[in-house]
Amino acid sequence: STFTPAAPTNPPPTPMLSQVLTMQSTPFSESGNAPVYTITAQIPTLQGSSDSRVTTLNTRLNQIAQDEINRFKNDVLSFASSPPISAGSSFDLQYSVIGQRADIWSIKFDISLYSDGAAHPAHYSTTLNYDLANGREITLDELFLSSSNYLQVISDFCKTQLSTRDIGFDSFSQGADSLPENYLRWNISNEGLVITFDEYQVAPYAAGPQIVIIPFPALQSIINPQGASGLFAQ
Repeated sequence: STFTPAAPTNPPPTPMLSQVLTMQSTPFSESGNAPVYTITAQIPTLQGSSDSRVTTLNTRLNQIAQDEINRFKNDVLSFASSPPISAGSSFDLQYSVIGQRADIWSIKFDISLYSDGAAHPAHYSTTLNYDLANGREITLDELFLSSSNYLQVISDFCKTQLSTRDIGFDSFSQGADSLPENYLRWNISNEGLVITFDEYQVAPYAAGPQIVIIPFPALQSIINPQGASGLFAQ
């Protein structure tokens, strides 16, 4: 009899980490009477894996929320008085998953706060773009070819878009100049690169925050095909 070796069996491909994950909210609330205040937050938390990379990202997401809560306590509550009739100060944090493809997660936090006695609430945002497979944050410059003047390309597109809106952009146009500090709040989505300008940055308070989405075809000549934007632009 002849011996026939068994055909080699290839192990099944390892599933992408994000395929087993879901993003859920962890609620947080706190209040006090001296001074009067309320804090509410929905903190994003990835569920479905005990992988250390997931734990690290969850720690980072919670840290972002706690940093903003602490900023509110330090910047607002430490100066708040408690008049006899007081609506109090308030803080609320919400988040959105703007984009997620493969193991790239792009998350935006929207914060609204009110300082007791102020004329109106304030709003601002912060963002996190994360490569879960490699356990690290993604920086804006990584999305583009190293030889490209990517900030100028982004700035030119944003200024063209903002100048078409009835928001008084002319008086605030420096907020969209090609400076790194003007483009700290960005996300990657299926539609393109999402730039958020917080209130007062490119328009008066009444106009609110401004969002510009730059479609990937407008960035095609400068996108780094090996970067996260190359993945979304496919």
